[in-house]
Amino acid sequence: MASTTPDADGVRLTYDRAGDGPAVLLLHGWPGDRQDFAAVADRLHADVLRPDLRGFGESDLRGDPGATGQVTSLVHLLDELDLDRVVVGGYDVGSRVAQQLATTHPDRVSAMVLAPPLPGAGRRVLEPTSVEEFWYQSFHQLRLAEELVDGSVPAARTYLRHFWEHWSGPDFTVPGEHLDRLAAHYGRPGAFTASIGWYRAGSGTVRRALSEQPPARRIGTWTVVLWPEFDPLFPRAWADRVGEWFSAATVRPLDGVGHFSPVEAPAAWAEALTEVL
Repeated sequence: MASTTPDADGVRLTYDRAGDGPAVLLLHGWPGDRQDFAAVADRLHADVLRPDLRGFGESDLRGDPGATGQVTSLVHLLDELDLDRVVVGGYDVGSRVAQQLATTHPDRVSAMVLAPPLPGAGRRVLEPTSVEEFWYQSFHQLRLAEELVDGSVPAARTYLRHFWEHWSGPDFTVPGEHLDRLAAHYGRPGAFTASIGWYRAGSGTVRRALSEQPPARRIGTWTVVLWPEFDPLFPRAWADRVGEWFSAATVRPLDGVGHFSPVEAPAAWAEALTEVL
């Protein structure tokens, strides 16, 4: 059963929590919700927490949608639930939020399992093949995006279906009921606009890649990076600079799957998370 809790800014997060054992926090991506990790959670022997991030799913649609605001909500959620240290798993938006959490609150994160995006893409995001893929991040800056999609379940379903079909691996077919659930959430008035607030806050890959520089102090959290074979957004060649941002990271190929790796390969995710528990 879903639960809710407000953070220090009064933003209410909705989350699922189940299981016993060490604590695991699983963070979804765009365009997804906390159910992205449902099949992973079912395979874990752990106390698994799966929230909808700010501006997504059944959580509040207001508040700072960027990485700082997301971390504020998550730290408060951990405090409310008396969870001192957690293993964190995340992909897409959830990966960036996990990295921010490990950077600003390293004492709260015992280990991470991540899938792209990771730092280090640099100006490669401006290569023609990358520009063809990242068009949506520029589109999300436009008022036109919300005028075309926001408040319409059919429009949200059509828009989201493009990404779930195009970004996934060749052997994955997104279930119709999966799209129906996401469309119901993203198609509510204000929901799509809230979700793209992540990009409008400057947290998207293109903006970050063009401005980020290796930090003076790398993230020291034990990290396993699962890099999919068929993610059109993040080629495996972009894994070459992970060590400039992480001091204890291992990059592993995740063959046969695309961008939505927790949904496409939940067993591989569960195996990696179990390893770092």
